[in-house]
Amino acid sequence: MLSPKEKAQIRNVLEEEQKRLARKSENALNYSMNHERNIGRDSIDESMEEEIFSTEMRLHDREKFLLGKIAKQLVRLDADEIDVCEDCGEKISFRRLLARPVTTLCIDCKEQSEREEQATEQPGRAGAAFADLGEGDTETKIPAEE
Repeated sequence: MLSPKEKAQIRNVLEEEQKRLARKSENALNYSMNHERNIGRDSIDESMEEEIFSTEMRLHDREKFLLGKIAKQLVRLDADEIDVCEDCGEKISFRRLLARPVTTLCIDCKEQSEREEQATEQPGRAGAAFADLGEGDTETKIPAEE
């Protein structure tokens, strides 16, 4: 069970990240809505601009996914469940939660999950089937665009 001080610290980290991502999302939306396209550009310039825009949108989607994980963790925090592993029910250490506040797995279950994932990857395609969101849990993985 986390102390009230530890809960407040984790809540602060989650809320600050939520605010940061919301601001970044708003800026990205404003940019995409107000971005003027230059007329008379050549096809290479257009291709480069579309590729950059596509990359920005993929990053935005990942950030939106992370916002959902943050909201889920805030609910788990309010229910006093944030430090309980979703797989085994064991305690997740405060240090782990502070380092990775969106984690839902204890370190043992996370390591087991990674070992299982590694065993199922196809040779020559190490992780190519998924785009990982940092050190995220297995549920943070989303299909990558190919």
